[in-house]
Amino acid sequence: MARKILLIEDDVFVSDIYSRELKKGGYEVDTAPDGLAGVEMAKVGKYDLILLDIMLPKKTGIDVLKDVCVPTSPAKDTPIYLLTNLGQGSIIKQAIDLGAQGYLLKARVLPSQVLQAVNDFFEKGPMKIDLSEFGLE
Repeated sequence: MARKILLIEDDVFVSDIYSRELKKGGYEVDTAPDGLAGVEMAKVGKYDLILLDIMLPKKTGIDVLKDVCVPTSPAKDTPIYLLTNLGQGSIIKQAIDLGAQGYLLKARVLPSQVLQAVNDFFEKGPMKIDLSEFGLE
């Protein structure tokens, strides 16, 4: 049975590119066009991984994390990786502190590298987080 991924991304073109690449890799992919829809889908969808943008309409990625990672959420144990162009260390750190287990900066990765990061997550576990590139520890 294919692993299920929720991609929360408001840019339809970007969402389509990543979704196609993940599907080619054998994953089942659902997409949410905004943070509000993403939270609702995460709570009912039984996903193996959520890929989350930070800059989203209706509810930011930070707000999604606040809703999904609380102990009362049905999706509280679902791993979340940020997939964002927002490279501000303080926001990445806030997201990690809220429960994100990794991050990928869209400007630095190809869709094939996103697929590889997802494969690595399922084979090796969460990525080692190095915030030193942002001047943070």
